[in-house]
Amino acid sequence: MRYAPERRFPPYAFLPGRDPHPTRDPAGHSHGHDEGPAAYLAAERWHENEDYLFGVDLYNHGFLWESHEAWEGLWHAAKHDPQQANFLQGLIQCAAAWLKIPMEQPRGVTRLAELGTGKLERVSHTVGGDYMGLDIPAFVSAARAFAAEAPDNNDGRPRIVLD
Repeated sequence: MRYAPERRFPPYAFLPGRDPHPTRDPAGHSHGHDEGPAAYLAAERWHENEDYLFGVDLYNHGFLWESHEAWEGLWHAAKHDPQQANFLQGLIQCAAAWLKIPMEQPRGVTRLAELGTGKLERVSHTVGGDYMGLDIPAFVSAARAFAAEAPDNNDGRPRIVLD
């Protein structure tokens, strides 16, 4: 399932240490593509937020570094909105945690998963569970269970399902 089907995936999912850096290396898949700063949209308008939806698509299809980058622009734009900023940062940290698996950095997996799910959980307690289309408690539970398995690949990571 895609949430932003009109946006194309990059030709490869970047893995630090293996691939050309997407933006800094001239051989990178996004070198020279500056889309400018992301626009802020209130959380209740999540279904209109192309960058957020594309970040979800990237994450769900294994483009973990790229999802992190898509959400990071939104995180900067949302810094005046603590709930949205914490939610986005939580997603960013979860994506980064799963990226640490193929990098063979298990402590990074554990630490980033703890940070990310902690932020998401705090948002959930404040807003009552669902936020920007995500059932946060279900995602947090699945993410914590996945991290606790000490996975050797990120195929089993929890997917983001928006309602």
